[in-house]
Amino acid sequence: MQQKKLIPNHIAIIMDGNGRWAEQRGLTRVEGHRAGVRHIHSLIRHLYTRGVKYVTLYAFSTENWRRPEDEVNGIFRILHDVTVSESKKLNKYGICIRHLGSLEGLPEDTKEDIKKADELTAGNTGMTLSVALNYGGRAEIIEAVRRIVTAGLNPGEINEKVLQSYLYIPELPDVDLVIRTGGEMRISNLLIWQTAYSEYYFTPVLWPDFSVAELKKALSEFSRRKRRFGGLNQKA
Repeated sequence: MQQKKLIPNHIAIIMDGNGRWAEQRGLTRVEGHRAGVRHIHSLIRHLYTRGVKYVTLYAFSTENWRRPEDEVNGIFRILHDVTVSESKKLNKYGICIRHLGSLEGLPEDTKEDIKKADELTAGNTGMTLSVALNYGGRAEIIEAVRRIVTAGLNPGEINEKVLQSYLYIPELPDVDLVIRTGGEMRISNLLIWQTAYSEYYFTPVLWPDFSVAELKKALSEFSRRKRRFGGLNQKA
């Protein structure tokens, strides 16, 4: 009897390589970012059909503000177009869209897009799609500590469960699989708390070329991993 493949409960994806993809084709970096969003729907739909319950997409980090102004503005224009169109489509599948990160400093129309997507999909239970926008893992932990201090908790009251309750999305479970495209081998400040025991899958494929077929390779690799969480494999 064939063994059932292990499916991650929570996948986080670092969508890297848009700029290099564009430069290889003589295009602007903004055109690369636009190419990078064209197949997101098909990837999310595939993960939904496979039974993945949580997906986090790293869309814009707190460090990305350092990029040229025209590129940053272009990214937010693309995010606006995608949020408006995709929130309606994903809502039909029962997917809940959440913003992960800080609202501070975001353009007002982006804040409005986030609010509308949240309100439209708030009652959905099919999958939770978290979009890490203006997000930094260290910033999230620092903000959680500040909230704990403001709440006046005693040191003895603070444990892992308490700290997690002060994160941006407290109910977001630990990440099972981190996928990073583009050939780099780091997590770039994404979900530092939630990735303590994650499996990692790095691929040289640039994000605009990361197809469903490539996604299947990552899922297949994950199914072969032995996850012990600091312990030993139990004998049969």
